[in-house]
Amino acid sequence: MIHIPFDNSYAALPDRFYARQPAVRVAAPALIKFNHDLARDLGIDSSGLTDAEAAALFSGNATPEGADPLAQAYAGHQFGGWSPQLGDGRALLLGEVIAPDGTRHDIQLKGSGRTPFSRSGDGRAWLGPVLREYLMSEAMHAIGVPTTRALAAVRTGETVQRETALPGAVLTRTAASHIRVGTFQFFAARGDRDALQTLTDYTIARHFPKAGGPADLLEQVMQRQADLVAKWMGLGFIHGVMNTDNVSVTGETIDYGPCAMMDSYHPDTVFSTIDQQGRYAYSNQPKLAHWNIAQFATSLVPLMPDQAAAIDRFTAIINRFPDLFAAAQHAIFSAKLGLENADPQLIDDLLALMAQDGADFTNSFAALPRDDARDQFIDRTGFDAWKSRWLDQNPDTAQMARTNPQVIPRLHRIEAAIQAAVAGDDAPFHAMLAAVTQPFTANETFARPPTTDEKVARTFCGT
Repeated sequence: MIHIPFDNSYAALPDRFYARQPAVRVAAPALIKFNHDLARDLGIDSSGLTDAEAAALFSGNATPEGADPLAQAYAGHQFGGWSPQLGDGRALLLGEVIAPDGTRHDIQLKGSGRTPFSRSGDGRAWLGPVLREYLMSEAMHAIGVPTTRALAAVRTGETVQRETALPGAVLTRTAASHIRVGTFQFFAARGDRDALQTLTDYTIARHFPKAGGPADLLEQVMQRQADLVAKWMGLGFIHGVMNTDNVSVTGETIDYGPCAMMDSYHPDTVFSTIDQQGRYAYSNQPKLAHWNIAQFATSLVPLMPDQAAAIDRFTAIINRFPDLFAAAQHAIFSAKLGLENADPQLIDDLLALMAQDGADFTNSFAALPRDDARDQFIDRTGFDAWKSRWLDQNPDTAQMARTNPQVIPRLHRIEAAIQAAVAGDDAPFHAMLAAVTQPFTANETFARPPTTDEKVARTFCGT
């Protein structure tokens, strides 16, 4: 059996922060994967855990000792439109653990059944989004991007109805917390200043102990968002649904819905079927992060004694976001080129060549130190001229090897793994997981971009 040393603090907040309830039982849970390495890092001894026990616990059929399951309340701007009440419509926070390194982590079930926040949803997840999030989040962690993590994936033995009947599943994920920009918006919009103050104090104590108040909190959250989105940009990652309810104040990547990493590079790339206007296109992510931070700032204004002065002060803070982001992104792309401080024009010219030729984003950077890098380009004369300028800067190729992944969770591979799992074969999922969690190790099979027939142009949210 397994012992999870819960130490729950969010459950001690006032009742209006959440709705307590157990998970809804499922018919026939079966374990797909349990992340023993992550469990060890969290201080959880899983050495005696059987697959049947794991399936029962992480499907929601059994509640582990010390858990206090609850669905969190939050609001949010979804594609720019305001939704005053969202909340965990298909997720339950089981509780928190304090890892051996002293950090606190949430453990949450996703796909665990209806809650008071489900609205018209069924509260369930189907197998595809569960496997996608497992692969994406563990790959991001291995590359070094702040992210939620996947602790377990379990089949439910039931079907869920989307466009068709699909196999159900539950994901167990961990996070520094699940406090979102939308959590602050929820209470600010209700004029609940007491709850907003409680949330702010809690967030500062848990995540930003050096923050002296709302203004400091805003600055630190903003810096983490700038750093995070710069890392996304350096990977060609497109989140796909950067709504304020999907923005963690801790600066972790959260809610891997219609996300993808680009193969052929173009700054206007969009994958999500629900993003009809390209609001969350690759190139728009920095300015949408800025917009989201502005909404966070707005939610903090009611806490300030002089709100007019606070608006001026907060505006001055958030107006620094573009410079913070530009500095973070420049550092990322300089490192990708093996340079300490690359000429911005050198970076821009390479990206322009890549966009012009539809060069593979990941493989172009990974191949730069090699003679075959020019094979990524149609305009090889243009690339040769660029490479000559780059080599004149004496790039550190050892740094590049530590910065540029050889393997990413490519969309066509994810879709193939999902299709195989739906048919009952989990082997492609496990093979892909092994590859993407060793992202800096050469792997010809998983580094290969999709052929024309394999390309996947669209992703779906899964709800």
